[in-house]
Amino acid sequence: MAKENGAKLLTASTCISCRFYSGRRSIARSYTSACETLAESPNPIKQICRIMLSCPKMELEKTLDASGIWVSPDIAEEVLRRFDNAGMLSYRFFEWSRKQRGYSPTVGAYHSILSSLAKIRQYELVWELVGRMRRDQVLNIETFSIIIRKYARSQKVDEALYTFNAIGRFGLTPNLAAFNGLLSALCKSKNVRKAQEVFDEMRHHFNPDVKTYSILLEGWGREPNLPKMWEVFDEMSEIGLEADVVTYGIVVDSLCKAGFITEALDAVKEMTSRGCPPTSFIYSVLIHTYGSERRVGNSVDAFLEMERNGVKPDAAAYNALICAFCRANEFKNALRVTEEMRVKGIPPNSRTCNIILSSLISVGENEEAYTIFRRMIRYCEPDSDTYTMMIKMFCDTDMLRKAWKVWKYMRLKQFVPSMHTFSVFINGLCEKREANQLVSSSKR
Repeated sequence: MAKENGAKLLTASTCISCRFYSGRRSIARSYTSACETLAESPNPIKQICRIMLSCPKMELEKTLDASGIWVSPDIAEEVLRRFDNAGMLSYRFFEWSRKQRGYSPTVGAYHSILSSLAKIRQYELVWELVGRMRRDQVLNIETFSIIIRKYARSQKVDEALYTFNAIGRFGLTPNLAAFNGLLSALCKSKNVRKAQEVFDEMRHHFNPDVKTYSILLEGWGREPNLPKMWEVFDEMSEIGLEADVVTYGIVVDSLCKAGFITEALDAVKEMTSRGCPPTSFIYSVLIHTYGSERRVGNSVDAFLEMERNGVKPDAAAYNALICAFCRANEFKNALRVTEEMRVKGIPPNSRTCNIILSSLISVGENEEAYTIFRRMIRYCEPDSDTYTMMIKMFCDTDMLRKAWKVWKYMRLKQFVPSMHTFSVFINGLCEKREANQLVSSSKR
């Protein structure tokens, strides 16, 4: 029955799939097209990005001055967003733009550069910028939440707590949003026990809401410590807070990840009986869980049930179904689902692309992965994981020329590689004694 349902879902997409498979163009043509677009465009954002990617760091300010480009707040924010992984390069642009006549950094620009600097642990500069934000009177609670998240992600728990306690010294009053932000940062960095300790100590200074308890539920669910998770759930109910759809989503997700699919389905029934119907996220969790157990028929059934109940699938639900097909090595069905997404106005995203590519590479279908990569870049913007995956695949199989093609395409798209992407490429080239090519390329 599940296979019949799967056939119903996919039959309508067969003709579209034929178009999806046809019309292959070489990646060289894609590269040329991208290059021509960049060359012809007067877009100041692209001009700035090109300068930042090609100019030696000591000449950056002079080159930007000579370009005559006027930087607006929107332009500066977009450049900083694109160079989020660029660390000190982003900072040099930020400092240059700050000196331009009539320009003042926005809160968004400050937050972007704070995030970039914290990623490379330039904490002195981070706090220097916080002081500058106070002088500019643009400091807010989110500023401290960003720093707290970065400290927590680096396992600097004491520094995260110091930052929270410093909010008052900068003339702001810590509120429930700040408290929830602190707990969330600790839980997401796998410090749920510390988060619980902080909650127990500080809860009387705030008025915990459903979001507060949901954060702790998610932390204990990820631990995983289900007895503690249920203890927090019961405490929330005892003080009169009613679980919402987000809370139930966290419970279902935690139960599924711990392998308790029957209990997860019971939670779905409970929330439905309380007038809280499951969302696309909850169906996505069920679809993904079935898929991870290679129960692709159940994944298809869950997807169809979602549609019957009037819940519109989003990209996450489609990606979960694609992942289920990929785990079962049903790659043609996975590709048909991507076309179904496009027909229904839900464009495949980088996660869609990465699921298919990773699955193909894991079973040794490298050529097919490269073919899919070339098709998908026409309508799906690759992310850092996509580029890293493809470069590693080619380095591992001694196909360095194709690794270079991917690298050059990434540069043409003005995508700033992450440190992990650099590391993978450098390691691959060093093994073949060609790392000097990467150094030469990075200077061009």
